[in-house]
Amino acid sequence: MNQTNAASSTQSASSVPWWHWHRRLYNWVIHFANTPHGETALFVLSFAESSFFPIPPDVLLAPLTLGAPKKWFRFAAACSIASVLGGVFGYAIGMFLWKYIGGWVFAHLGTLGFTEQNFAVFQDWYNRFDFWIVFTCGFTPLPYKVCTITAGIAEISFAGFLVASVLSRSARFFLVAGLFGWKGEAIRPFIEKYFNWLSLLFVILLIGGFAVLKLIHGN
Repeated sequence: MNQTNAASSTQSASSVPWWHWHRRLYNWVIHFANTPHGETALFVLSFAESSFFPIPPDVLLAPLTLGAPKKWFRFAAACSIASVLGGVFGYAIGMFLWKYIGGWVFAHLGTLGFTEQNFAVFQDWYNRFDFWIVFTCGFTPLPYKVCTITAGIAEISFAGFLVASVLSRSARFFLVAGLFGWKGEAIRPFIEKYFNWLSLLFVILLIGGFAVLKLIHGN
C-alpha cells in the first residue's frame, strides 16, 4: 500500500463510530500492512483467527502480497503454518477446557460466532461428515474457529483433523497469495469491479460443495 492508501485507511478508521467495533478491528488489522511488523502480525493473526479472533488473515495477507509480490510464497507459508497451529490450539480448547469455559463463552462472545446454535450445527455435521467438515471450514468463509473447537469437543480423530486443516488452510492461503503475487496491483481493479459477481460465484461453489458432501454421505 502507498502512503495515500495508508492515510486513507487511517482516516477511515478514525471516522468509524466506536460501537462498530468489528469495522474498527478490521481497520486496525489492515494498518499492519503499512508497518515493518506486517509479517509478524500476519503470523499472530493467522494463529488467533483459528481459535478466537474474528478477522480472517486474508485481509492482511492480500495487501502484504501486493506490497511485496516476490514474497507471496513466504507469506502464504507463514499464514498456513500459523493457522494450523492455531487450529490445534482450538482443538485443545474444545477437548480439555470447553466444559469449564463454554457457558461464559456463549454468554459473552456470541457476536464472534460462538453461539449454541452454531455449535449444535457443527456437532451434527461432525456426526455425518467428519473430515470433510474440517476441510470445508478451512477453505471457505465458514467460521474455522468454531470448527476447531467443536472438533475437540466432538473428539474427532486428531490425525484426520490435522490433515484436513493442513490441506484446506494451505490451499486457501496459497491461492490468495499466489493470485495477488502473480498479478500484483493489476488484479486490484478487476476485483473491485467484479467483487459482487465473484462473491456470488463463491457462494454458488460453497453451496455446490455442501451438495457434494450430501451426495457422498448418501452413497
